[in-house]
Amino acid sequence: MNHERPRGYVLDGQIGFLLRKAQQRHLNIFATHIGEDLTAQQFAALAKLHEGGPSSQNSLGRQTAMDVATIKGVVSRLKDRGLVDKSPDPQDKRLHLIDLTAEGRRTIERVLPLAREISRMTLAPLDRAEQQTLLRLLKKIT
Repeated sequence: MNHERPRGYVLDGQIGFLLRKAQQRHLNIFATHIGEDLTAQQFAALAKLHEGGPSSQNSLGRQTAMDVATIKGVVSRLKDRGLVDKSPDPQDKRLHLIDLTAEGRRTIERVLPLAREISRMTLAPLDRAEQQTLLRLLKKIT
């Protein structure tokens, strides 16, 4: 059996692998510090609604980079917790708009400072210039 190491492809140097490791590190920091029993996906949905106001479920999914099934589950769980509500879209009765409830607004406003700290902790191994470069490059490839 040949146990030679393959040349030219080392998993530890691949962008997808490194992004996944960075995401796992960030999600661990997030889960440890966010409180409120929120997943990163639930937080993202609340944050986008807080930023932009009511949104259709499909649009919210696109804005938060979630597929249709995932955003449906996220919205359902947030609705069950009383953090979001659905109402008919006045422009298009076929659609429903998702919006924060008063409790959802209080929740996201409570956790936004924690989220800023989580981002700071995620980027802590980098100096300021490296942080800005990383964020700029990630935006460029997404």
